[in-house]
Parts: sequence; C-alpha cells; structure tokens
Amino acid sequence: MLKKMLYDDYRTIDLAFHEALNARDSKKVKSLALKLHALVHPACVSGGSEKTMADYVVEYILAGHQNDLVPRQPWETDLHYAGTDRVPLVWQLWHTTRIEDLVSNILLADQDQLFNDDWQKKIGSPITDTGNALEAEEAIKFGRAIRPEALCDYMIEVGMNTRKIIAGLKDEELFEMVPEEWVMRIYEAGGVTADLRSVWLLVFWGRLTRAGMLETPMTKHYMMHLPPCLDNLPIIPA
Repeated sequence: MLKKMLYDDYRTIDLAFHEALNARDSKKVKSLALKLHALVHPACVSGGSEKTMADYVVEYILAGHQNDLVPRQPWETDLHYAGTDRVPLVWQLWHTTRIEDLVSNILLADQDQLFNDDWQKKIGSPITDTGNALEAEEAIKFGRAIRPEALCDYMIEVGMNTRKIIAGLKDEELFEMVPEEWVMRIYEAGGVTADLRSVWLLVFWGRLTRAGMLETPMTKHYMMHLPPCLDNLPIIPA
C-alpha cells in the first residue's frame, strides 16, 4: 500500500506537469517540476518532513546493502544503450545523481558541475561518467569501491543545487534549446565516454528544451531507477 501511494502521488503531479508543458505555462512547469523533484530525492533536499522513495532506498543502502543487485530499470526501454541489466544499488544513486549534476549545471545553468576531484576521492568512484556502459562485472566492481555515505552526501548537495537552478530559470529560457557546445562540455568534463552506450546521451539531451530536461533527467529519470530498487527489495511493504 505504501509503495502504491508513493507512486500514485508522483503520477498525479506528473500528469499536471505534462498539462503545463503542453500549455507552455512556465510558472506551473517550474512549480510542478520542483514538486516532482522533491518526491524522488531525500526529504531533506526540499525540506520535507515525510519519507520519500529516495529516503527508503538510501536507508537500505546505508544499512549494508549497497551491493545488492537489482534490475537496472525496465530493461526493454533501454536494451541497446546499457552495459548490463542488473546493477548494485549504489549504481542507481550514482547514475541518476551524476546525470542530474551534469545536466542541471552545464545545460540548465551554463556553469560547472559540482563533481570534482575531491568528490571523486570522497566517494571512491573509479569513474567520472554516468556508468551507462559498465558491463556486469565492471558494475559489481564499481559498487564495491563506492563509499555510500559520501555518495548520499553528493546526491543531497546536487539535489539542493538543482532546486536553486530550477527556481532561478527565466520563463523565456524554459522552452529554448541550449547551444551544442554546452552539450559537448559534458563529454569534455568526463560525464560520458566515447562508448556508444554512453555518448548517445549527448544526442538525447541535445534535442531537449530546458523544460524537457526538467522531466528527463531531473524528475522522470529517477522514476526509471528508484522503483526497481523498491520493487525488488524488502524496503517497504507493497
């Protein structure tokens, strides 16, 4: 029942978000994007008081389950663009947070990502990219190297930063596409690799308006990766 409530809350707001997108209602788009963002991040990111989907996943990871394997996402939606269909739980947090950091800062705000050498050292990650192309054994090795507490700290900092960026977007910017050179900066920053299963992300993001990016990857992308964690582990009752 609890999982259904969490998912239904998201779907209700997501429907209103799409209506606002179609109507090109800038104020509603930003307001609803922030509500969706709050639902897929730890409650502390938005100052909420109730546990979110992300809170349950984070708590389970920090309880010693960082390397539990779960489906990457609904596999049929990404069959040609992923290295493996099963990943450690910490890969899910890394993947979604790295993408949010890259897109929110470089594409939405035209500024540097938060991730740097210090964050990489704290987290213990052997990679700087989103991890899309990791094969099964590589993903398992990646998961064992990660310090989950630091990764969760990174997720929270990225989420808080994104909320400031969304709130500060100008109405006229929302339905504009960003320059191609901004998109290429993600590659230059080590956010994707030259592997087709990684670099295709640049093509995808390059075709979106900023409003489209508020959906994927700021909000809807998390709904591709959090449910497989909740649905396949005894985190909360159905």
